[in-house]
Amino acid sequence: MDLTLFAAVKKRLNWLGQRQEILAQNISNSDTPDYKAKDLKPYEFRELLRKESAQLNMVTTEPGQLGGRRKRIRDFFVEEPRHPYETSPNGNSVVLEEQMGKVSETQTTHRLTTELYKKHMEMLKTASRSR
Repeated sequence: MDLTLFAAVKKRLNWLGQRQEILAQNISNSDTPDYKAKDLKPYEFRELLRKESAQLNMVTTEPGQLGGRRKRIRDFFVEEPRHPYETSPNGNSVVLEEQMGKVSETQTTHRLTTELYKKHMEMLKTASRSR
């Protein structure tokens, strides 16, 4: 059973997990010379839906046929901020306070998303029991 709502929640949680990894890399490289802080492109639900509906995954019927463009698990591209708030004399652009704020924001959003997922699961269970 492929429900669009659950697919959207899964994508959101995937994005949050990837962002947490990148923020952890930024923090661990806070003393690395010339390291530039990175982040993911903002998660835009409307844009994600547009991309998903435009993507075709063709089925091959013969061994020599190409399968079309495959959906990727990691489809959130990493981008460097254009204007870092501060840059140290060694060229490092990681601001620990900024990174920790982003980590906290990501954790809060993850908690909210999982709670919404749980509520929707409870609603489905309630609806299936009432039949």
